[in-house]
Amino acid sequence: MDTTQDPRPLYLLALDQLEKLLAEVGPEDLDRPTPCAEYDLRALLGHVVGGIHRFAYTGEGGLSLDVAAATGGVPDDGWPAALGRARARVTAAWAEDAKLDRPTSVPWGEVSGRDAVGGYLLETVIHSWDIARALGTDRPLDERLGETALAIARVALPAERRGGGVPFAPVQPAPDDADVYTRLAAHSGRAV
Repeated sequence: MDTTQDPRPLYLLALDQLEKLLAEVGPEDLDRPTPCAEYDLRALLGHVVGGIHRFAYTGEGGLSLDVAAATGGVPDDGWPAALGRARARVTAAWAEDAKLDRPTSVPWGEVSGRDAVGGYLLETVIHSWDIARALGTDRPLDERLGETALAIARVALPAERRGGGVPFAPVQPAPDDADVYTRLAAHSGRAV
């Protein structure tokens, strides 16, 4: 990731994309499987919204490992509102420019705030692809977000660091003519 840039505008764009996808989720969709084998759509939404709250907590000065992703109790039709609350919290928590250069504790270690935003940008973008796949939507996903997330993934998640405590499967093959989200999914260990 280019550490001279402010990644927050792209992170907010990724949240915009996620909001549009969640607006398509109905209660009847929540039991659908996702490309993340351990999650059905309901569990994946809990993971994503909980992760946004975890990231907000780090921006508020907390340690990310101190909080559990507590999204239980979201009514089946309440995911857009739950995301809206998480978005408001994370936006406020990361509004101060100085936080970008401060050390920040995230699940993968202590990094600059700028790199933490990049990591959560990657998380939001790849899970947006997962949600789109689960829904079977033909809504186009933002190509620039996909390219940015793939660039981050190639640095933060190199192929040789898979396994052990890294929650990503080995890099999967992608067709030569694959779009950026398919390449991102394959790099993240998802079968495409």
